[in-house]
Amino acid sequence: MQLFVNDLTVIDFSYLCPKRGMVGESWIVDLTLHGELDEQNMVLDFGKVKKQVKRIIDDTVDHKLVVPSEYAGSEINHIENSNYIRVNFSDAHGHSIAISSPDDAFCFIDADIVSMDDVILHLASVIKPQLPDNVKKVELSLRAEDINGFYYHYTHGLKKHDGNCQRIAHGHRSRIQIFENGMKSPKLEKAFSLEWADIYVATVEDEVTNQQLEFIQCSESQVAFKYESSQGKFEIALEKSAVYVMPMDTTVELIAQYVADKMKKQYPDNSYKVIAYEGVAKGAIAYAE
Repeated sequence: MQLFVNDLTVIDFSYLCPKRGMVGESWIVDLTLHGELDEQNMVLDFGKVKKQVKRIIDDTVDHKLVVPSEYAGSEINHIENSNYIRVNFSDAHGHSIAISSPDDAFCFIDADIVSMDDVILHLASVIKPQLPDNVKKVELSLRAEDINGFYYHYTHGLKKHDGNCQRIAHGHRSRIQIFENGMKSPKLEKAFSLEWADIYVATVEDEVTNQQLEFIQCSESQVAFKYESSQGKFEIALEKSAVYVMPMDTTVELIAQYVADKMKKQYPDNSYKVIAYEGVAKGAIAYAE
């Protein structure tokens, strides 16, 4: 017998890629459970699937930085006498990323690249032991949203957030829609999506010097950010070319307003409406009249 739940959840996360650096991503999760019927004549109660299995998936990958631990350019160190982990990552272009965070802000995959197949195997290995014995197999599929238009991959952290969004390196694959004088503008959407392709979006007040870092080092070609929130201390250093610094927090509401205001500043005689997504099927709408 098989039980399925499509669109069980969306995992919003970032991962380290040898070719692209740090990549923000959003994947939709579909689930099929193979097994025998229990005393309720069910493989597993839908309520438990939607709550328990979703929680396991979210706790494993969602709002985390996924690191390919078998990649030669991944250097992973547990910081002594703490729950912090430091990761130094070098990509195929000679660029580097350094990050330190509490250990639960990371997900380590036993692979040399992060692929959907590797994440599926990792998730299945975590989910199966936590399910009843009548469930014999966990089958997962991951898929990106089918977007008819322009989108971008971004990574950020929200230090004021009281949940997992405060983690300094989690991300999203997000649609962008820009309307100029009431008309949708593919030209502006394309320009923005190219400018923010595989970008780390930071807040200027979080920028620090190398001397202010506690656990990592920042080179001359990099820019570093640091903050402390309820989950602990977070530090990150990336190549300057991979970072876009905003004068405000990087919530999707402020991103949408920032883009609208930027368009208005460039073309003051026009009016703008910006629909900025944060992952799948959620986001914010802003105007600059």
